[in-house]
Amino acid sequence: MKQQRNLIRSGLVAACLATLTPVVALAADVSIRLGHVLPESHSWHQAATGFAEEVRTRTEGRVAIEVFPSGQLGSEKEVIEGLQFGSVQAGLIGSGSFQAIEPRMGIIEMPYAWGAREQAFAALDGDLGSALADMLDAKGIKVIGWWENGFRNITNSVRPIETPEDLAGLKIRVTPDKVRLATFELLGAEPAPLSFGELYSALQQGVFDAQENPLAIVYSSSFFEVQRYVSMSEHIWGAATLTMSKSVWDKIAPEDQAVVSEAATRWGQTQRDMVAAANADLIAQLEAKGMAFNAVDKAAFIEAVAPIWEDQKDVYGADLLAILDSYRK
Repeated sequence: MKQQRNLIRSGLVAACLATLTPVVALAADVSIRLGHVLPESHSWHQAATGFAEEVRTRTEGRVAIEVFPSGQLGSEKEVIEGLQFGSVQAGLIGSGSFQAIEPRMGIIEMPYAWGAREQAFAALDGDLGSALADMLDAKGIKVIGWWENGFRNITNSVRPIETPEDLAGLKIRVTPDKVRLATFELLGAEPAPLSFGELYSALQQGVFDAQENPLAIVYSSSFFEVQRYVSMSEHIWGAATLTMSKSVWDKIAPEDQAVVSEAATRWGQTQRDMVAAANADLIAQLEAKGMAFNAVDKAAFIEAVAPIWEDQKDVYGADLLAILDSYRK
């Protein structure tokens, strides 16, 4: 199955790269380092690499992007800070991580905000994405494209999670944002933040019993080696935000900015397709690695986290919530 998944993914990448015309490498007018925290085997890296190659080719080397995976340029928090100061030129970052500088970015990852990934795509490719991009632009960060992280599920090393009560007493690592912490506190767990780069060893050492991430990250990060149970809560859908420092973006010629934007959209769709293709067999792959899957009582989870929506309504504001709701019907 792993070989099949790799063939699907490689085919998607190859199909897009095949349309590119090789050119002689030229000195770049703008050199960009693009960082993300996931391993090279993840669709983020494979699509980002294709995006970088297309940009280099179509700009005849005027815009050169080099991709750094696995947190080589720092944690998501550090990359975001670098984008603001211009010390990091570009990043592919989980949308929730931007809450430290713009709390309203958390609206994407509100618990059970999306019934289907297609709703989120329509919103982010439409008015919601435009509104959020404007907010980050004011912080010195240019949104180039909305890619996908996917639905998050709960894994742990203790027991299956079927109802919120089953989370009682479990130490779970969450991303460092207030809404995520509050969500799992309401669910009865003991949440604490930790950078992604430290997560595997923390699970291995028993510092945490549990974590929550999309299945693709569970697989590509080998969490199956340190976790036993996967509970299909799908409690949050997250975007991957392809970004560039505004100061760097402004150095790119307008015609090359158009190329970058087109390539970001093209490879964003390819990356979404990669996620869909991988999801078709990830459960079987993880089961083959010894993980046990179970369904959850989603109605009970949705009821348990309902107070979060009330608590956050003043943060997001009526206008932004109305935009969100227009895509959820």
